[in-house]
Amino acid sequence: MRYALVPILLLCVALTTVGVGVFTLLERNREAQWHQFAVERQAQLDEATRGVAETLEDVAEDLRFAGELMSQPGTLAEHRREMRALLEAVGQYKVLIAYDANGKEWLRMLDRRMGKQVARAPVLAQMAEAARRALLRPPGDVTLSPPMEDGGLDSLRVMATALPVDEQGRPEGAVAVLVDTTSFFTPLRIVTSDPDARLLLLGTYGHPTSASDATLADWFRRLETEGAWVPGFTTLAARMREGERGALPLRAEEAERLGLGRSEAIAVFTPIRVRGGSHWAAATLVSTATLRSHQQALIWRLLAAALLVALFLVTFAVYVVLAQRRAAALRESRQHADQLAHLHDKTQKILDHIPSGVLALTVDGRISAVNQVLRERMPPDAIGAPLETAFPQAPAPVVSRIRALVEAAASESRAHGILGETLVLFGEEGRFNLHAVPLEARHPEVQTLLVVEDLSNVRALETQLLRAEKLATVGVLAAGIAHEIGTPLGVVRGRAEYVLGKLGREHPQGPGIAVIIEQIDRVSRTLRQLLDFSRLQPTAVRPVPLISLLQDVQELLRMEVERRGVRFEVTVPETLPPLAADPDQLQQVLVNLALNACHACGEGGQVTLAAAVPEAEPWGLVALTLRDDGCGIPREHLNQVFDPFFTTKKRGQGTGLGLTMVAHVVRNHGGRLELESEEGRGTCVTVLWPIAKPSAEERHVG
Repeated sequence: MRYALVPILLLCVALTTVGVGVFTLLERNREAQWHQFAVERQAQLDEATRGVAETLEDVAEDLRFAGELMSQPGTLAEHRREMRALLEAVGQYKVLIAYDANGKEWLRMLDRRMGKQVARAPVLAQMAEAARRALLRPPGDVTLSPPMEDGGLDSLRVMATALPVDEQGRPEGAVAVLVDTTSFFTPLRIVTSDPDARLLLLGTYGHPTSASDATLADWFRRLETEGAWVPGFTTLAARMREGERGALPLRAEEAERLGLGRSEAIAVFTPIRVRGGSHWAAATLVSTATLRSHQQALIWRLLAAALLVALFLVTFAVYVVLAQRRAAALRESRQHADQLAHLHDKTQKILDHIPSGVLALTVDGRISAVNQVLRERMPPDAIGAPLETAFPQAPAPVVSRIRALVEAAASESRAHGILGETLVLFGEEGRFNLHAVPLEARHPEVQTLLVVEDLSNVRALETQLLRAEKLATVGVLAAGIAHEIGTPLGVVRGRAEYVLGKLGREHPQGPGIAVIIEQIDRVSRTLRQLLDFSRLQPTAVRPVPLISLLQDVQELLRMEVERRGVRFEVTVPETLPPLAADPDQLQQVLVNLALNACHACGEGGQVTLAAAVPEAEPWGLVALTLRDDGCGIPREHLNQVFDPFFTTKKRGQGTGLGLTMVAHVVRNHGGRLELESEEGRGTCVTVLWPIAKPSAEERHVG
């Protein structure tokens, strides 16, 4: 009996060996077919993306060429003809705009075939934003905008590049073009024309474009909440965003969820590089149903030979399958846990680095989480406390309004907002946007999000833009007034002097004629001030020792100081470095500011002029501080004192151009002004002026 078992055991061993051989053959054949399938698909995708990359490189080359044209000397009409030729030569270009070094538009060309469709505020705003970002990058680098999501313009993108740099190493401006990318990705659509293939195309901002398959784009947007259902697709999206190239297998269940049918799939992906470091990413997801059918045919042919082996090994196979399933379930559970932890960490980092404040509220209205922006401005014990705790310095009506906004959003299941209103949230008045966004009621810890956007910086930029427009208007007005009024006034004054000379000052009409001459001189002085302001005089910058210049200022003001009974002190350290300035213009700035300070003080007042190098100033500037204890400036006038023609003096005692010229000169020298004042307690004006760079000999000696 014992020997009879030997042949049986040998047969089992033989059958087992055959089964192993058949299984190994099938696996090798399957791996070879999968590898060959992936290689072929990768080659097709590489060829298609190569054509797309060449098209994008052509656009970058056109932008570089346009930038070189814009940087060449020429009239506006010549530049307009050149840009019109480029716009009409390339049908995909819809709008072309040139900007100066400050991001201000100075040339715009529109494709006549598009009409007003693209001349919308969002389109122009995105072009301006892309140009501003391009100015921060080296010339030749291409900056791309997010897709246009308004009015079916998803296929439009803004591409911008900086013009060549000037002598100071700064770009002279930027050129932005609005491009219709529909035809760019035709090679990718051809590659995915197979019914079993799907295309996923990510833009430079990591979001699917309109060329992507609708089902894949929808899953991509749901990855943060439902990514556990498609782990392979989640990995694919992460690697595409990182700009990697390769291939990934997808299981049948996942492929079915992605709309590829119930069969395994292969995803091949590759980046499409854009000049300047950014990239698009393209992936084709292809079902292996055809490949699987070939494998099944082979299996059926070998099934008869392997059937006996399967009968002997069925028990062991059942055990192995159960063990593998348990191991796969454990691995999947661990993978899901890792992905959830990663998503939580990524979400927290994203929230902490966005410029707007985000606050999460529970079902009962308590604070469950805040991002870094609000955490720095809220009390440390706000987590877990009611909403009112987040804004302890806000008035009760404001807090009640925020509470009503959150409750309305939660009850109506739609977002509510307060846009651009002036509120006191953190102790100081400011402009804010508030958005209450309800979430799906899946987790009681996060039911509503309150988003707080601080618009104070935007308001400051708007104020600077308005002031710049006023200055431009004054320049045009000054030139016109000087031309149209100056000559007639000279004629009138000459005739008046002639009449006064004939009549004599003792004549009864003599004092009246003298008044006419005096008033004409006053008008002429105002015209000269306007002309001095309107002429952008070149600044002959050279190193200026500040101590000697301030002594000259003190001497010029001595008579005015004594007449008004004001104490004027100058405090300057001997080690102060020389300033980079036109000495006459710097002296004019200090004299104008000192005169204003003296006029603001009563008899016995104090005016102090000091200079120092701020410790926290990294830009090589000297702080010239002029402080007085006079009447101060009302709060409502603080934003107007540097505006043209604004003055608080009585009629006839000031033109309102002194401080405007001061600001004009400071800006021309690369400095800036800071103003602090409190009504009844005095004013402090700080002029931050650039330090002179050492000469080549001094640098060599150092």
